[in-house]
Amino acid sequence: MIHKKLFPTLFLWLLTASLCLSACQPAAAASVTLKIAVIPVLDALPMYLAQKEGLFTSRGLAVEFVPVASGAERDQLIASGQADGMLNEVLSTLLFNREKTQVQMVRYARAATPTAPLFRILASGKSGITRVEDLKGVEIGISDATIIAYLTDRMLEKKGFSPQDIKTVGVPKIPDRLALLSSGQLKAGVLPDPTSSLAVQQGAVVVVDDTLVPDLSFSTLSFRKAVIDAHPETIRAFLAAVDEATQKINSDSTHTRYVPLLAEQKLVPAPLLKAYQVPNFVTAGVPSQAQFADVLVWAKQKGLLKVDVSYDSSVNASFLP
Repeated sequence: MIHKKLFPTLFLWLLTASLCLSACQPAAAASVTLKIAVIPVLDALPMYLAQKEGLFTSRGLAVEFVPVASGAERDQLIASGQADGMLNEVLSTLLFNREKTQVQMVRYARAATPTAPLFRILASGKSGITRVEDLKGVEIGISDATIIAYLTDRMLEKKGFSPQDIKTVGVPKIPDRLALLSSGQLKAGVLPDPTSSLAVQQGAVVVVDDTLVPDLSFSTLSFRKAVIDAHPETIRAFLAAVDEATQKINSDSTHTRYVPLLAEQKLVPAPLLKAYQVPNFVTAGVPSQAQFADVLVWAKQKGLLKVDVSYDSSVNASFLP
């Protein structure tokens, strides 16, 4: 029988051991759940794969994806602190940081290549439009104040359009844009891959795509600066898991094993699943100063910004491998 006088000593020993064990846990395993706001686009595949294959949990991470239907909805969640990170683009970060640094881009998510576009300008099959010149003065459905608005201008400028030639109309949600385009209520619209491929299957015509300007078309992973400052090792572990998932995707030439995940997360429309070829994803990197500056110039020309936003405060490359 344990003598009563030993109880205080035993209690202190157990308490000390418990505190030691808690203190010795890895920083990434802290009781933090990263909430990531995600638009239903293919760019999110590496994150979903990392979750599916336990690449987050193996690093002591808890990650929750918060689906959003538009960039505006995503930005509202970040602004209110209901999400910690997001799949976004340079323009979104610029708008967040116009007064103070609220968000930092920490990695590319996906980028266009000469053979794999991210965005296409499409004409409705009922519009009679087949050439890029036919788009002059025609309303093009876009998502305002997003990479789509920026790329629409840059693609058409590359084709010789003046600002007066380009007309757009805001249709924030991707499914709505697709439906209006397919019905002919929109003569033209801009859609991300692979939704744009579905539009083509439904009769739309590809007029131009961002393979014309691949250096300007990319998405990013960004986090609130408060989260980065408070949990840097958690962010580092998150990106390491995404990098590992990206390598898995890029090393699989068939990509057929991702079909169930693509279907589950609605990243590829059901009619395309069997035939769709998943492209390679960009490896670790962050937007360059030139890429950042071009979006900043465009945003100021459009009146979205009145001040310069610092590249160094908006892009954080410290987490790259």
